[in-house]
Amino acid sequence: MVASAIVSRVQDALEQLGNDCPMDIDEVAGLCPDLTWNQVLLAIDSLSRTGEVCVTRGTDGIYRVRASHAVGRVTGLAGEGR
Repeated sequence: MVASAIVSRVQDALEQLGNDCPMDIDEVAGLCPDLTWNQVLLAIDSLSRTGEVCVTRGTDGIYRVRASHAVGRVTGLAGEGR
């Protein structure tokens, strides 16, 4: 699968849940069973760098992800094409 398709797949899964539903990374991976955990993490990293998602670390040490209020779509991985 092409990197931009992976990012779009993860972003779509997060957007379906809305902005008020933070999920841990394992839960996000569960929403995308067609992707590996590493692909999901790379997509979350890319989306975070472009402001499409917000990643926070809870007091329990678990990282949680939620769609941000940004409305633009990402077309590839951050830094792709450099």
